[in-house]
Amino acid sequence: MKKQIILATVTLWAYAAFAQNTSKTKTKADFFPEEKTKVLVLGMFHLNYPGLDNHKTADDSKIDVLKEPKKTEITELIAYIKKFKPNKIMIEAKTDWNRRYQDYRNGAYRDKRDERYQIAMRLAHELDLDSIYSVDANTLQSELFAKDSVLARSLIKNIDWKADDPYLQDAFKWYDYRDAQVKNKHILTYLKEMNRREAHNTNFGLYLTGRMATKDYDGADNFTLWWYNRNVRIFSNILRLTESPKDRILVVFGNGHAAILRQLFEASPQYEFVEFDSLED
Repeated sequence: MKKQIILATVTLWAYAAFAQNTSKTKTKADFFPEEKTKVLVLGMFHLNYPGLDNHKTADDSKIDVLKEPKKTEITELIAYIKKFKPNKIMIEAKTDWNRRYQDYRNGAYRDKRDERYQIAMRLAHELDLDSIYSVDANTLQSELFAKDSVLARSLIKNIDWKADDPYLQDAFKWYDYRDAQVKNKHILTYLKEMNRREAHNTNFGLYLTGRMATKDYDGADNFTLWWYNRNVRIFSNILRLTESPKDRILVVFGNGHAAILRQLFEASPQYEFVEFDSLED
């Protein structure tokens, strides 16, 4: 009798364990490959200050990366990024920059302050990579204007481009304050702060203020056809150039792009988004 009770108990335990195991809820990790392509997005302020954005950096807040102490700080920034061990470096350029990169490898462009030279090409050269990749893109909006400018203008005609936007004015004050910090902070520290999730979301949020609330969705359509579309196309270019989950991709772009790229990489089952401040010091 005792043996029968023990046997029954063991049987019930085994059945319960089997039932618990087979009823386990699966997650997406059970269906997608475990190994993902790692990507590190370096959202930049433009080191050569081209003045193409709405916000302009004041002259007394600008730095010169060709002079000390910033020259040495760039060297230390390069050493930090090398810990990621990128095998592909992708830049904010619409035309093929590989000819320039080959010239850089032969000693040219060393006097250029642009981050594509100071960071992307220098890294690629020191890591002995064969090429760099231009992944910027034109927008759907620009194509619509080229094909049917009357239609394209009608889609955004209700936007008042001169309307006051208090959030944007506050943002410009914040940018002025932030710009001034880089003179007294190490560039690496400054870029770690600039590339945190909160900072990315702050940048992204400023596209979602006053002009978004316009008649007939003109503000929303302008944002979608212009800014969001451009970044999705950039992501598409990176996706096309990704060959293996073993790729380690560094993306060097203006920081305004970083928030949307973060969203896309984090949501994609193919990529692992690496936080910029997570590399070992």
